[in-house]
Amino acid sequence: MKRALFCFLAVIVVVGFTVGDGCAWAQAQQTPQQAWQQIAIPKLPAFHPAQPKRIELPNGMVVFLQEDHELPTIDGTARIRGGEQSVPANKTGLMDVYGEVWRTGGTKTQTGDQLDDYLEQRAAKVETGGGGDATTISWSCLKEDFDDVFRVFEDVLKNPEFRAEKIEIAQKGMYDGISRRNDEASQIAGREAAKLVYGANNPYARVAEYATVAAITRQDLIEWHARYVHPNNIILGVVGDFDAAKMEARLRLAFGAWPRGEAAGRPEIKPEPAKPGYYQVDKTDVNQSNIQMVALGITRRNPDYFAISVLNEAFGGGFSSRMFGDIRTSKGLAYAVGGGVGAGWDHDGMLRLMVSTKSKTTIESIAALDEEIDDLDKHPINDEEIKRAKDSILNSFVFRFDSPEKVLQEKMAYEFYGYPLDFLENFQKGIEAVTREDVAKVAAKYLHREKMAVLVVGNVAEFDKPLSSLGSVTKLDIAIPAPPPGLMPEQGEHP
Repeated sequence: MKRALFCFLAVIVVVGFTVGDGCAWAQAQQTPQQAWQQIAIPKLPAFHPAQPKRIELPNGMVVFLQEDHELPTIDGTARIRGGEQSVPANKTGLMDVYGEVWRTGGTKTQTGDQLDDYLEQRAAKVETGGGGDATTISWSCLKEDFDDVFRVFEDVLKNPEFRAEKIEIAQKGMYDGISRRNDEASQIAGREAAKLVYGANNPYARVAEYATVAAITRQDLIEWHARYVHPNNIILGVVGDFDAAKMEARLRLAFGAWPRGEAAGRPEIKPEPAKPGYYQVDKTDVNQSNIQMVALGITRRNPDYFAISVLNEAFGGGFSSRMFGDIRTSKGLAYAVGGGVGAGWDHDGMLRLMVSTKSKTTIESIAALDEEIDDLDKHPINDEEIKRAKDSILNSFVFRFDSPEKVLQEKMAYEFYGYPLDFLENFQKGIEAVTREDVAKVAAKYLHREKMAVLVVGNVAEFDKPLSSLGSVTKLDIAIPAPPPGLMPEQGEHP
C-alpha cells in the first residue's frame, strides 16, 4: 500500500510520467549507486605543448625562445653552470652572498641603487640568485621597455662590480639567518634529515656558519664570476611577446662575439649516509614532534622513476593516499603525514616519510609508520589505488605546464642536466604504462625500514615513551658555533 502511494505521488510530481515510469523513478532514487559513478570519463588527450625554439651559438651558449603573445611582456632567465656544490667547505654560503651581491652590487658604471631606480621607473626587474648547482640572472619587463631592460641585464651579466658595502649587508643578513635557524622545529628536521642522508659535510646538506660567511671576500666573488660566467656555461631562455627570428638576431648581436671560457666541471660528490637507527633532537619549547624516516632516493634517469611516481602518490602523496587515510584519518595521529622516494635531477634524492604529531603520540606514530611499510608487503598497492594515483598525477600534470613559460623552464632543465628534450612529452606515457606489478616491485626494492634513519625533533620529556624503547638513540647537537673573534656582536649575536 505504501509503495503504491509513493508511486502515485511520483506521478504527480514528475509530470508526463506513466505509473510505471513513476515506480521506476522512485526505485532509482533508492539505488545506492551514485549517478556520478556512471559518467564515462574520456581518455586524456596526448600532451603536445608549444615547443620553444632551440639555438646554439658558435661560442656554446644555448638559447631557447618561446613566443607567447597573451600579454605584452618579455621575460628571460640565464642559467649558469656552477653553484654551491663547487664551493670549498670553509666558504659555505658563498653562493648566497654571490647571488645577492651580483645584483645589489651594481655594475662598473652604475650602482645597484641606481639600477633599482632605473628599473622601477619601467616596472621592470633584473634579479640574480645562487643555488646548489647553478646561478641565475633574469629579467622581466614590458615589451616596449625590452631594449632598455635588456641592456641592464647584459651589463649585470658581464660587468658586475660586487661593491664592498653590499657584501657586508648580505653577510649581515646571513648572520641573522644563522642565529635564527633553530627557531622552527620543521626547519631543524629538514636540515638534519639531509645531513643523515648525505653526510654533514656534503654540499647537498652542509650549512653556512658565522665563520664560513665571514671568510667570504670580494675577491672570492670576482674570481667565481670570472671562473664560471662564460657563454658555453649558459642556457638562456626567453618567453613573451616577440618575434622569434628578430629575438634571435638581437641575442646573436649581444652574445655572438663573447668568447668561450673554461667549461664548468662537475665535482664528484659521494653521499655518506648515517647508519640506520634513531636520531633525536630535543626541542623543549614545542608540543609536537617532527618525525622523518630517511634514506637515499634515486635520480630521474632511473628506469623505475615512473613506477616510483605512482607509488609515491598512492602511498604518501596526498589526501587520498594510504598513509594519510590510515595514520591521519583513521588513527588520528598526525597533523601532517606523507612522503615517498625522492628523485633528483643529477644526484640521488631523499627517500623521506614524514609525520607531524603531538608529543604524547610520538612513539605510537613511529609504530604506525612502521606498520604502513610492513603492510606494503602483505597488502600491495591495489588496482583502485593505482588508478586513483595515476588520475591524480595526470590530471594535475596539465596545471604544472599550463603556460609556455613553465614548458620553457622545464626544457631548460632538461638541457642543463642532459636529459632528452622530449622527456616532458613522454612523462604521460610513462605514467600510463605503470602496472600494479611495477609498483609492487619498486616498493619492495626501495622501501626497507631496516635501512632507514629515523629522526625525531620534539620535546623529549613529553613523549609517550622514551625513543630508546625502540632501539639505540643518537642525540644530535644542533648548537650554533660561536662567531669568530672580531665579528661585531650586532652582526651575528650567538644565542
